[in-house]
Amino acid sequence: MNDYDDFIAARLFERRTVMVAGSLDDQLAGDTATALMTLDAIGDDPVTLHLDCSLGPLDAAFVVMDTIDLMGVPVRATCVGRLEGPGVGVLAVADHRAMTPHARVRMCEPTFDYGGSAAELDRWARHHETQLQRFAARLAEATGQPAEHVEADFRVGRFLDARQAVAYGLVDEIATGAAPGRVELA
Repeated sequence: MNDYDDFIAARLFERRTVMVAGSLDDQLAGDTATALMTLDAIGDDPVTLHLDCSLGPLDAAFVVMDTIDLMGVPVRATCVGRLEGPGVGVLAVADHRAMTPHARVRMCEPTFDYGGSAAELDRWARHHETQLQRFAARLAEATGQPAEHVEADFRVGRFLDARQAVAYGLVDEIATGAAPGRVELA
């Protein structure tokens, strides 16, 4: 980060807002979880997450999702731009969920890099499949969709615009910029 990025991040943090942008990898997930826990510890007001994330591993998304589940204050998440793969779970588990009108969600399987013997790869593939099923079950709980439906949507790489995400149950509303706090209910 440069000085300008540090300045912006500090101003957002003062407003209890965390920007989660880029590939949702282990580093970004850890930084996000730390920021969320810190904000939870220093105040009782809601925390806002702004999400604009590309692909990453399931484990990183689970770190942020579990942290949100443990928060003592409400977490409001807004998808701005794009949200892909496991990052969709972060949006889904927030207490209040929104998307900007031109944002998009891509429900797709996570990326991963793994090497090893054939037996290790087989064990890892079975573990990955179990994790994907847990992830689909958690999203099904958050959206009201059947877990099999969610899992199928991730396997085919389904895209959702803001209105489709509301209909799917992934978000509660479409955020508009007309006035602070004003939202368009779909």
